[in-house]
Amino acid sequence: MRWRIVGVGRPKLAYAREGVRFYLERLAPMARVETVFVRPGRREGAALLEASEGWYRIVLDERGRTLRSRELAERISDWELRGVGKAALIVGGAEGLAPQVRAAADWVWSLSPLTLQHELALLVALEQIYRAYTIKRGSAYHRE
Repeated sequence: MRWRIVGVGRPKLAYAREGVRFYLERLAPMARVETVFVRPGRREGAALLEASEGWYRIVLDERGRTLRSRELAERISDWELRGVGKAALIVGGAEGLAPQVRAAADWVWSLSPLTLQHELALLVALEQIYRAYTIKRGSAYHRE
């Protein structure tokens, strides 16, 4: 399965930038992952939709569905079985997501009922995707 991480602005906070790089590298042997960062501003909603056109859109939003890590692994396996070959994870910026982006989502995922700073949300989502792939492979990374 191919992943496209679509976010608003490149991570500026050092911990987020390093963490994103770290998990992108760890994911590389398991899934093809690319990043697209759009410019913050008036047209960011349209830019997010354009960058994710033709992909299965997963939008991060605190009002979405929360899952346990094992459930995320099962969901990814289900998408793969259903032939979802390309998934775009969409992460809004500091101002949140434009309503049209959320409305265009194939699935809305909540990492937590808390509102998370967007760079932290991106990092947590990447770690959870990595964790899901390790669960699928039976790796010792995930412990319950």
